[in-house]
Amino acid sequence: MPSDPPDASTAAGDWPAVAAEVVEWTPTLSPDLLTRAQRARYRGPYEAAVVPFITGATPVLHPSTSALVADASQVITRFDAELGHEVAPFAAILLRSESASSSRIENLSSGAKQIALAQLGSTAKRNATVIVGNVAAMTAAIDLAETLGARSVLAIHRALIEHQNPEIAGRWRSDQVWVGGSSVGPHDAEFVAPVAARVPELIDDLVAFMSRLDMSPLVTAAIAHAQFETIHPFPDGNGRTGRALVQSMLRGHGLTRNVTVPVSAGLLSDTEHYFGTLDAYRSGDVTPIVEIMATAAISATHQATQLVSELRNVRARWDDVVRARRGSAARRLLDVVLRQPVVDTRTVATALDISPTNAGRAITPLVDAGVLQEFTGFNRNRMWQANDVLGALDDFAARAARRGP
Repeated sequence: MPSDPPDASTAAGDWPAVAAEVVEWTPTLSPDLLTRAQRARYRGPYEAAVVPFITGATPVLHPSTSALVADASQVITRFDAELGHEVAPFAAILLRSESASSSRIENLSSGAKQIALAQLGSTAKRNATVIVGNVAAMTAAIDLAETLGARSVLAIHRALIEHQNPEIAGRWRSDQVWVGGSSVGPHDAEFVAPVAARVPELIDDLVAFMSRLDMSPLVTAAIAHAQFETIHPFPDGNGRTGRALVQSMLRGHGLTRNVTVPVSAGLLSDTEHYFGTLDAYRSGDVTPIVEIMATAAISATHQATQLVSELRNVRARWDDVVRARRGSAARRLLDVVLRQPVVDTRTVATALDISPTNAGRAITPLVDAGVLQEFTGFNRNRMWQANDVLGALDDFAARAARRGP
């Protein structure tokens, strides 16, 4: 093993760039499975990243970048405070929206209805099931915000993919990974992560950096995210885990207290630029990743504000059309279907702590008012959907993926 990565605490102003080391390549595929050209191309040594320690590094940002960060932090804080008294109906919606946006960055997309079905246990749509795993990861990231450490990172990753790839869930990688190029070998990859043996010490260093309180939480989260993506500590799920860590840091450092700001929705409109900021970080320039994270936070907050406004209007309209007494199970069910827009009697019974028979009685007034629509056509195991909510969530996803104003 070559010498340890450089300690960034000695850096004076400039952020330490990623270096490289020559590593001997051990093929993972039998030569009989490769063409002659592939055997020639993917043999011999390659270069892997040598990622510097950053515990003691402090970024030097241009005043305009610092001003952008301050503006974004104020927008986030205001949004979080304004929703503080409405956490119950909107916290789950915003967390699910962030999870879906983060997954979509990895080209894993699904409609709101399929995601809701997957949350009820359906495995019919793989992407929706994967997104629900991301909801679990985001939830774990928020829950672990006050005790964020190496074990927490493993727990977030485990929540993310334990149902899809249990053999690697919550474990540091033991093999070389790379981004781009060919799956045969790393020789023509866009980025080759550090060798696996370096991962634990790099994560320990990153955790120490994440606990620092001498810079804006948004700056800490942006840099830590870029460092995490550079370490690439897992065989799969690094991007989604890294974006979940952003939410954990925002909560742990007190920038958010009540709800999830769907930052990934702000990144989604130009993923090419987002990935470019990670390349810039590896070259020693922290400004692009800090600026895009701040800009994404502002954009996402505006989008989330529009979503919340639409759902408030939906909820008010439901109050006008549902014929049920105040405090009844049917009235209480309105907040349930706002955050869970596909339900069955079991879901309703659990959410309202009533019997399945009474759950059916609570559903009926909402069906009569057009709030819920039955869509299975079955006599048993019936399910209902709130089209108003599903439409608002799909519109949010479409806006997030759209470039430009």
